[in-house]
Amino acid sequence: MTSRYISADKIHNGRKWLPAGTTLQVAENGTILDILTDPTPETLHFSGTLSPGFVNVHCHTELSHMKGLIPEHTGLVPFLKTIPRHRNDKTADEKLVARHAAYHEMVKNGIVALGDIANTVDSMDIRGNGDLHVHTFVEALGFTPVNAARSFGFALETYDAYADQVAPPDVLLRQTITPHAPYSVSEPLFRMIDEHNSAGPLSIHNQECADENAYYVSKSGRIGELLDVLGVNDQWFQPSGMSSIRTYLPWLSHGKPYIFVHNTFTGRQDIQFVQTTLREAFWCLCPNANLYIENSLPDVAMLMEEGATICLGTDSLASNHQLDIMAEVLTLHRNFPAIGWERLLTWATYNGAFALGMQHHLGTLDIGKKPGILSITGLEDGAPAVTRIV
Repeated sequence: MTSRYISADKIHNGRKWLPAGTTLQVAENGTILDILTDPTPETLHFSGTLSPGFVNVHCHTELSHMKGLIPEHTGLVPFLKTIPRHRNDKTADEKLVARHAAYHEMVKNGIVALGDIANTVDSMDIRGNGDLHVHTFVEALGFTPVNAARSFGFALETYDAYADQVAPPDVLLRQTITPHAPYSVSEPLFRMIDEHNSAGPLSIHNQECADENAYYVSKSGRIGELLDVLGVNDQWFQPSGMSSIRTYLPWLSHGKPYIFVHNTFTGRQDIQFVQTTLREAFWCLCPNANLYIENSLPDVAMLMEEGATICLGTDSLASNHQLDIMAEVLTLHRNFPAIGWERLLTWATYNGAFALGMQHHLGTLDIGKKPGILSITGLEDGAPAVTRIV
């Protein structure tokens, strides 16, 4: 098998920095054949840093045509009220072109695996491209308990379509049904999702705005306004007096992996509750989307203090200017300068692969894996350029 030897000034293996001089023997198909402690005469040396390919744990590619349509800093409730008004402003052809452009933008930016949120079958076309491993999270929505079975049925039809898709060679295509958010899924629907999605991972938009917790604690805030605009009667809803996450988590089984997305207004007690309740919990941060919508960021230092396993996503082009995990890393580094590059790159690579259940295939530079290999220059200068070299 034809192979080559590569090294760099620094190599991050997805978990940590490797010793200076480490050399990777890589097959022509991208599989890592060996990891050597010293260069060989054939070693090709890269300036900067080598890293596994990035993992985008949370993205809505089906909304790619909405780039720039919604103003920044509106807050989540006005943002969500705007989505239905503009979701169909573009033609089917315009949507298709936007999805494919978004897909290739991610590939260009060094992303090798994607957690894609789907309410429709629109994104089936890009799943078949073969450049990204994709876990499709088919969202179920329905806040009215008596309509739970019907809401689940809609999600199941979409799930079945994705499940029937044949994956290109050497590409992982997976799918699960997952809840959208605590304010859009009733308790009976949560339980139906849980029964179908027995192994996970389960992904949910969590505490993205302060109104979500206010609604569950005292039925206050603007969530009621959102439901009213959507035509949802919430007279049946009785607040629990607790945060949203502490309310809905007991409705779900606890043995599967969970991905909590955004967490902008997650408190320490919430994190502690999750960490002691679940076997596997991942906290997916989408900082640029949080700034775009709420102009606020999660308490990342607190998440770290509580031992949270953090991974990264981009959200959608409706709420972000680009689909670029390195841009998310840079935003975190600017706002939390005490977090070193070693940890940030772990969030961008291994932790994301682990969250999507793909850690045995990618996310780390280990023998036998084919993770994609990135060359990153300018990292220490705060202006990195990413190029996929394998």
